[in-house]
Amino acid sequence: MTAASGGRNDAGTRVRSTVLSHAADLFAERGPAATSLRDIADRSGVNAGLIFRHIGNKEAIVASVLDYLAEDLVTARDAGASRDVVEARAERSWKVIARTLLDGFDVGQLQHRFPNVEQLVAAAREHHGDDHTARVATADALALQLGWRLFGPFLRAATGLDEHAGPRRVEDVIADPITTDLGDPRRLGRD
Repeated sequence: MTAASGGRNDAGTRVRSTVLSHAADLFAERGPAATSLRDIADRSGVNAGLIFRHIGNKEAIVASVLDYLAEDLVTARDAGASRDVVEARAERSWKVIARTLLDGFDVGQLQHRFPNVEQLVAAAREHHGDDHTARVATADALALQLGWRLFGPFLRAATGLDEHAGPRRVEDVIADPITTDLGDPRRLGRD
């Protein structure tokens, strides 16, 4: 339903927000394929019929969660949330993206907005000569982040980083400005 202004009514907005937050948690924990509409309804406390009415089917929920997480991260970062808060939101977003991909969903088709990536590409343009190079540098940095977030414990153990970890900050180890902006998925040091 829409309000007279053409936007969603307050109840619909609250339902969407509640459902998407809880669905994001479930998707981060077990992935969308292992999460039913009933699971989302139980966790969110919202009737499955209302979920379908305000969001749609499973694919629509997955798409909405991806967009919700992207906006949630931008909102936290732009509001000046602490690094720990931003890092926790980024971690949840990465987990959902990874599990969604592993479950066979096409994230590139489902997610409609990529505000975080757009900001990173804009930042990369300041360090690279052309748009294509900036986009490739951003994609490389994101792939590095995702790899560390998914395989970090294995990588640290296999390379002996757990044994040799010191007070070094990631910014001291990796000089790439995009990687620096993305944080410390390696857990090699904190600010």
